[in-house]
Amino acid sequence: MPTLTVQNLPGGPINVQPGQTLLRALHEAGHDWMHACGARGRCTTCRIELVSGAEHLAPPTVHELRYLSTGRLAPTARLTCQAQLLEGELIGRVPEATKLPHVQYVE
Repeated sequence: MPTLTVQNLPGGPINVQPGQTLLRALHEAGHDWMHACGARGRCTTCRIELVSGAEHLAPPTVHELRYLSTGRLAPTARLTCQAQLLEGELIGRVPEATKLPHVQYVE
């Protein structure tokens, strides 16, 4: 089963159903994750910084491509509400700009 590890969140790897969005997997694992637009791909608040394993993700969606082309999404980031992990292991980090004040992050 594919796994997601977020280096600066407590806990270990999160199991991700193939084709499931990263945001859904994070929520099912009990993590609070910013997503101001309600997971519709209309903002970039749910982004994750990719450390390794990007090749295991489905190709970027139309929403992600729009933000990539305008520079609002870095090439090393994806929107958790859009990105689907298909296989393997993905390692990422919560960006500083989208950390929630009530969540205890690890460094």
